[in-house]
Amino acid sequence: MTTNIPTYQKLMRPVLSAAKDGPRKISEVVEEIADDLGLTEDERSALLPSGKQTVIANRVHWARSYLKQAGLVKNTQRGWFTLTAKGHSALADTNSQIDTKYLERFEEFQDFRQRSGKSTDVSEPDDSEDVLETPDEQIEVAYGRWNTTLASNLLQAKQDASPAFFENLIVELLIAMGYGGTSENAGRALGQTGDNGVDGVIDQDPLGVDQVYIQAKRYASHNSVSSGDIRDFFGALSIHKASKGIFVTTSYFTPSAIETAKALGSRIVLLDGARLSKLMISYGVGCREKSVIRLMELDETFFEEE
Repeated sequence: MTTNIPTYQKLMRPVLSAAKDGPRKISEVVEEIADDLGLTEDERSALLPSGKQTVIANRVHWARSYLKQAGLVKNTQRGWFTLTAKGHSALADTNSQIDTKYLERFEEFQDFRQRSGKSTDVSEPDDSEDVLETPDEQIEVAYGRWNTTLASNLLQAKQDASPAFFENLIVELLIAMGYGGTSENAGRALGQTGDNGVDGVIDQDPLGVDQVYIQAKRYASHNSVSSGDIRDFFGALSIHKASKGIFVTTSYFTPSAIETAKALGSRIVLLDGARLSKLMISYGVGCREKSVIRLMELDETFFEEE
């Protein structure tokens, strides 16, 4: 979806060009550049993994930030920028490609690189022409890779656990998600013969008026859940006179199993191994916080003078 959006380095000249006639508001420049590039609505609305900013806006902002560090633009007020004399000269130099290598010729940018602890070697990987990501995107990509590895490790740990432990894990996760309110007895794993085809039950409300029954299948990744398994669970819900059920597996559901669940209505929610790992990460079940990193950014309003 973002393949047609240029790198932040390739957006440096368009950002300069947008302000050639005077001060510009950065949000308007983002829209103008998106128009000039002919981006589709999907490309314009594509978000960073954090979901807090669009990719095109992030890359335009970083292009302006680097140009500012080189002294080619300056801020006039919050969210507005204009070209400096150096910026006009750079824009007039149509034979040069404006990127981090070009910015290295300016003393201000060299000072910035030294202040930020970066080498002045312009061949560094994060400034290469092949890299699409801004620093924000690089952080989020690394974060995504970390969680992907963690999710894989969680999946393996679940598959290695005993069936009883897995059933209790599911109950603990659902309680962490808010089922049962604050009741200490909100959820319980049945885990015994004669449980009529269910592995656990959890109260959906603090008083236990409405209950959700659980089926937990601790399968290897290649062992899928079939439509027959779904029908059996549906039958078990009927025995318990239950209106809602959650079918959880460490593997995956076959297409026919998914269609069967849909055909039976909204009574059964399917939770496969990949989604289960994501929920465990989100609610801190089976994993713990390793470290917290605070990312700070410049508060331009703080430095505004009357």
